Amino acid sequence: MSYRVLLVDDDPHIQTTNQAFLKRKGYQVFRADNGKDALAVATTAALDAVVLDVDMPGLDGITVCRYLREVSQVPIIFLSAYDKADHRVQGLMAGGDDYMGKPYSLVELELRLRLRIQGKERPQLNHVLTFGRLEIDLDLREVRYEGRVAMLTVLEFDLLAFLAQNPNQVFSYEQLYNEVWKTPINQGLHNIQVCMARVRQKLDQLCPGMDYIQTVRGKGYRFRDIHYL
Repeated sequence: MSYRVLLVDDDPHIQTTNQAFLKRKGYQVFRADNGKDALAVATTAALDAVVLDVDMPGLDGITVCRYLREVSQVPIIFLSAYDKADHRVQGLMAGGDDYMGKPYSLVELELRLRLRIQGKERPQLNHVLTFGRLEIDLDLREVRYEGRVAMLTVLEFDLLAFLAQNPNQVFSYEQLYNEVWKTPINQGLHNIQVCMARVRQKLDQLCPGMDYIQTVRGKGYRFRDIHYL
């Protein structure tokens, strides 16, 4: 099967190099050199993945990702010349699935693309956590309540899923970083607070007043195992 990939980068040399390599691997490649054109392609072509540069004039990659996540769950791999934790977190919080710092290996890029695409295609195992009318589908990576679905980024879903798989247990910021973000706590406590706030806001919009996630003052967060008929 020929996978369809959109390459978004304002550097023509990088575009040509990536395109040539992926074509040799059997991919069908679309190109865009700015965010506006990327959105135009992504909303008209049936894509299997997007490789998205962070730093572009006009609409940057983070903004493009946020727009895409409003309409699509296509796998997104970020590329950036700045291989720093804060940039990775920004990309993943915007809804990206993966992040690679420049320079990078074309072999590794293709491998990550293939794994992300095939992971999306993998048959579902119907592994669903149920808390009353709230459903957290670990295979489809969906959060549902009475038929409605909350749109969570990769990090937001991973954070919620981890807490929900360990209900009623309190986890500190350090533990959540170690278990979910895999990033040292000294590289941005504020990031996890922002991410948790977004998760709680989206849950409140999905199921108002249920208060599934609680803050335990001075200790961290816990997911309440609430069962309602």
